[in-house]
Parts: sequence; structure tokens; C-alpha cells
Amino acid sequence: MTDRTIPAVRLGETGPESSVQGLGCMGMSFGYGPADAEQSRATLERALDLGVTLYDTADAYGAGDNERFLAPFFKAHRDEVVIATKFALSIPPDDPGRRIIRNDAPYIRQAVEDSLERLHVDVIDLYYMHRRDVNVPIEETVGVMADLVREGKVKHLGLSEVTAGELRAAHAVHPVAAVQSEWSLFSRDIEAQVVPAARELGVGLVPYSPLGRGFLTGAFTDASKELTDGDFRRSQPRFTGDNATANAALLEPVRQVAEAHGATLGQVALAWVHQRAAVHGLAVVPIPGTRKADRVTENAGAAHLVLTEEELALLEPIAARVAGDRYADMTFTSAGREQ
Repeated sequence: MTDRTIPAVRLGETGPESSVQGLGCMGMSFGYGPADAEQSRATLERALDLGVTLYDTADAYGAGDNERFLAPFFKAHRDEVVIATKFALSIPPDDPGRRIIRNDAPYIRQAVEDSLERLHVDVIDLYYMHRRDVNVPIEETVGVMADLVREGKVKHLGLSEVTAGELRAAHAVHPVAAVQSEWSLFSRDIEAQVVPAARELGVGLVPYSPLGRGFLTGAFTDASKELTDGDFRRSQPRFTGDNATANAALLEPVRQVAEAHGATLGQVALAWVHQRAAVHGLAVVPIPGTRKADRVTENAGAAHLVLTEEELALLEPIAARVAGDRYADMTFTSAGREQ
């Protein structure tokens, strides 16, 4: 029996039809400490039951392990899902902890073949440039990606963490369906230039970390002490020391709104992201990540939660008060390069 509660939307003028909320799958095999494979598989099935059709991964998540893990699920439901994966973070064989950004043609062509093999599919629905190598003209990178579309290996193109100028230059070469960037009550830098450019070009927005990597759920009282050793958030500025304490205090208005609706903090934070679609006039498909089926169910409820103008005004000041950048090194983000 299905319980499809999440509506669909077209991701940009040229993109695929997708559920208005997707699922970030990285944590099922990478980034957030040990994961339970059986629990993660149940989470995938529950998401599909709820109407989630967009599933987001990348070749760099566990050095391909995330794509391999997802492959059986995709095979079982190929006609029901939109598969999104990414290239650009090359992992040196002699140093698996490093990531080297590559946007050159030979790397892209090898990366897509490797992803197709790991995913056990003939075509990738949405293929992203994960990060930007500023030493390679973006027109060249997107030109290679466009060739993959013509060759039938990729259906739609996406870009992650690009500036407004980079998006315009890329879109002039080949239509871009979606831009992926961090966007949440804690992270709003893309609203200055990237979001207006996306609206102008008819490109959809796919916000990653719409729950502030879990911070906006109220799960942490002392994030630096509550995260496991294998959790990459331990090195993120917003989760450490005085920053973590200061940011936890910013959640009080989120609690007030949640209590008024009988909702969770996470649902309020996600509802805020969903309402960016109406505020900015473009398709917005957040991809909250989770490894728990009950959390997917909770997140799905946010797609139907509508915040009032008064509640939105109460939440408005939060981002400007957040302590710490979203990454220790912001040069690899759109905000780090935006002029």
C-alpha cells in the first residue's frame, strides 16, 4: 500500500519531473559515521512510498560506495525514480582521504562511465558538476557534459555551488536543469545573486543541507561533543566550540513556530525552504538527508506545512546571526567566489 503525500514539480524549465522534496543519500554510506544498511534500505523504500522520486548521490560519497549501495534500489524501481549523481571530486588512489577537484574532459568521461557501471543503469537522469575547477573554463566543462546528453548517457545537467556568472556562462552552452547549493534558515548567501540568476534562466534550485546538517532539528545541545569520531561535522565551524553554543540559541523562534503548528523544528525549517519557491518564483526541491524511515515520514510532512507571514518574519533574522561559515574553506563554494 502506498502513502504518496508529496506532490510533483518540474525541476526547471528543461529538467525532469520530480517530487517537491527529494532524499539526500550521502549519509547512508559516508560522512556521518557508521550506518545500518538494512535501516537505510528501509528508508529508501519508505521515501518512495511517500512519493519521493529524486534520490541524490555522488561518486565521491564513500569513493563510489554510495552509488553501489543505491544500485539495487534503483534497479527495482527504475521507472519511478530520478537518479541524480555528481562528478568532480577525484580521489587519489594513494591518499583516499583527499579530494582533488577536476572538471577536465578526460576525467568527466571516465567519471560518467564509472558511475553508470556502479549504478547499473544505462543513463543518469540528472548529472551534476559537484564543484568548480576554476582552472578549466566552465564552457569547456559543460560542453563535455552536453556531449554526454547527446550520447544518451545523461538526460539533464546540473551544477553545484556555482556563482551567478558561472551559471549564465554554462546555460549559454547547454540548458541547465538545476543548481544545487546549501540553502536553509542558517545559510542564505545564494539569495543575493545565484537565485535571481536561476529564476531568470528557468533553472531549478536543489537545496542540500536544508536542515543545517541536522542543527535545525534541535538535535544538538553541544554538537562538538555529541558527534561521533567519524562524523565530518566535527570539523565544521558551525558545530564547534562557542559557535555551536551560539547557534543552538538561535533555534528559539523555530521552536515557537513549531509549537504553534504542532510540528517539529525540522518540519518548520523544511517548510521555510519549500516556501522559497513562492518567494523567489522558481522550482525549489530540497533534499534532506536521513538514514531513518521515521525521519523521512516526518520530513515529508513539511511539504504541506504553510508558515504565515508573521512566522516567516520571526524566522527572517536567523541567518544573519549564525556563528561560523558553512565550511572551513569557503573557496569551493559559490559564496567564496561571488563578486
